[in-house]
Amino acid sequence: MKLPRGRSAIIVIGNEKGGTGKSTTAMHLIAAMLRQGRAVGAIDLDARQGTLTRYLENRANTAERTNDDLPSPVLRSIKPSQDPHDGEAEADERGRLATAIKELGNLDFIVIDTPGSDSRLSRLGHSYADILITPMNDSFVDLDLLAAVDPDTLQVLQPSKYAEMVWDQKKKRAIRDRGTIEWIVTRNRLSSLESRNRRNMDRVLAEMARRFGFRLLPGFGERVIFRELFLKGLTLLDLREGGSEVKLTMSHLAARQEVRTLLGAIGLKDRSRTGRDPAAPARLELFPASAK
Repeated sequence: MKLPRGRSAIIVIGNEKGGTGKSTTAMHLIAAMLRQGRAVGAIDLDARQGTLTRYLENRANTAERTNDDLPSPVLRSIKPSQDPHDGEAEADERGRLATAIKELGNLDFIVIDTPGSDSRLSRLGHSYADILITPMNDSFVDLDLLAAVDPDTLQVLQPSKYAEMVWDQKKKRAIRDRGTIEWIVTRNRLSSLESRNRRNMDRVLAEMARRFGFRLLPGFGERVIFRELFLKGLTLLDLREGGSEVKLTMSHLAARQEVRTLLGAIGLKDRSRTGRDPAAPARLELFPASAK
């Protein structure tokens, strides 16, 4: 997927369920790009819950306490409008998000973390995505996020409200700037053991991916380390032998490989400097794995 030149690449982390690893995914993507020397901005649209904002506050506190080099993004937090009139409230939120994106527009990437519920800000954030990443727990309970499924035949009956919303935002994005949204669904808490449930999930998700137009990728396993790292504002990519407050274990190494697998599947590649000022910083393009 080629991105237009002259602006940031925008990655949106979104769904309408809590507890699926949205902020963990966002923070690990941010840390990976920062450690590659990229200039990264972050927008927290879930300012009421503020998980990403608190994650970054914890990171700053750890960096100050340990004197470690923990790169952080430029952060903007946007709260819902308090205007009681829907039209004015929507215009207010649209204006503040557009301003935040413009302020971060000289950076390589902007990562937007959205609320785990339906809201105007969440829908608006989705409409700006170049890449939309939807983490979901690997269970039929969470599968309802994407579609209704017949319990006997496992046939996909109809898209969920969230899937319909994503389709609607794709249309709005095309109208606004002729842009496209690449949709990626990641399977978190994926069991390492083969089971009937997992085979059924494989079958149903493959059908959904074909019908709804998303790419399916493995996400993160069920590991305590992700919750522990939040308190220190760290990611698995910050851990190293003998050099951090959290010591690496084999479980940590396995979890870090999950992160790297996801990053590789998304794909990062420098843009060519051809025809540009050689002194200017390189911009970036995102490519799906199939384009590598």
